[in-house]
Amino acid sequence: MRRDTREAGAPFAADDSTGLLRALIGDGRSLLVIVALCLLFSGMFALFLSVTGAFLPHDVAFLGMQPSELCDLHQCRIVHFIFHDRVSFGGTLMAIGTLYLWLVAFPLRLGEEWAWWTLLLSGTIGFLSFLAYLIYGYLDSWHAVGSAALFPIFVGGLWKTHRLLSVPRQSWRDILRLEVPIRLRTLAGFGRACMLFVGAGMSLAGSVIIILGSTVVFVPHDIVYMGFNAAELNGINPHLIPLIAHDRAGFGGGLASCGLIVLLIAWKARPARALWQALLVAGLTGFGCAIGVHYSMRYLSVSHLAPAWIGAAIYTVGIVCLFPGSVRLFPVSPKRTSLAAISKHS
Repeated sequence: MRRDTREAGAPFAADDSTGLLRALIGDGRSLLVIVALCLLFSGMFALFLSVTGAFLPHDVAFLGMQPSELCDLHQCRIVHFIFHDRVSFGGTLMAIGTLYLWLVAFPLRLGEEWAWWTLLLSGTIGFLSFLAYLIYGYLDSWHAVGSAALFPIFVGGLWKTHRLLSVPRQSWRDILRLEVPIRLRTLAGFGRACMLFVGAGMSLAGSVIIILGSTVVFVPHDIVYMGFNAAELNGINPHLIPLIAHDRAGFGGGLASCGLIVLLIAWKARPARALWQALLVAGLTGFGCAIGVHYSMRYLSVSHLAPAWIGAAIYTVGIVCLFPGSVRLFPVSPKRTSLAAISKHS
């Protein structure tokens, strides 16, 4: 007879054979939380570097120039232009990280399949946009290492959390089905419509920026602001355009990914206090960085800023209409667990 050597009342788990790593990973959501937190940190780090006016070591090595040397040209506008893309990218990363945290903590926890597909599709856009950086021949080594480190964590998180889904074999087409009608005559319904419009606009704008960043790089307003055209920039330093193209493509990928998340959340999610808070923080960081940096660098072209201001205004209207008091205007299906109930008790 095998004797149980454990003492009565000993503080052991029910299954003592569970390994530490398996216990930490759990259902996989912890891995996705790590990805979200890394995106938040990366966004804040990009803002820190831009505020301090510092290039990364591999940027300096690639250019063969310090930021101070470029600042001697046309009131430092080339450097300011580089930082304006990086600040916008940083704000986008923080917005994505915030929305990822909400997706993992609420709908994915409940086995909502649309949340899993949102993570998969948005993450795919983000990781694939890295390839656009290579078109102009600049490999950002830090970004490459970071992406390579995050990718297996992200994939592992998706693989583990797939078991949480209430209908794990359902097609991605599930995200196309609208379960809660959008009633434009209600504040909350109109707010959702605003978010849908902004999310679609961000996705489209991000896709356009990826294409521009991988091809012509600049729009006319950029040339006017910097005071140099592409040929002149190439004459100053042949590595300048590849560096700027890299930053632009990165911002475009982040914006397209963030827009898709906002679009799918507005389409599928049930209003709740935590969701409203996540959308508010994402909007403040994303639009705040993208718009605010233009004023600090005096890049004030009205036609250039107009799309961002229009998007921010519509997003603000959506946030106001979706204030937690308006969630009562939405019917809650008795067949599914309400996210609002979880948010209320969390």
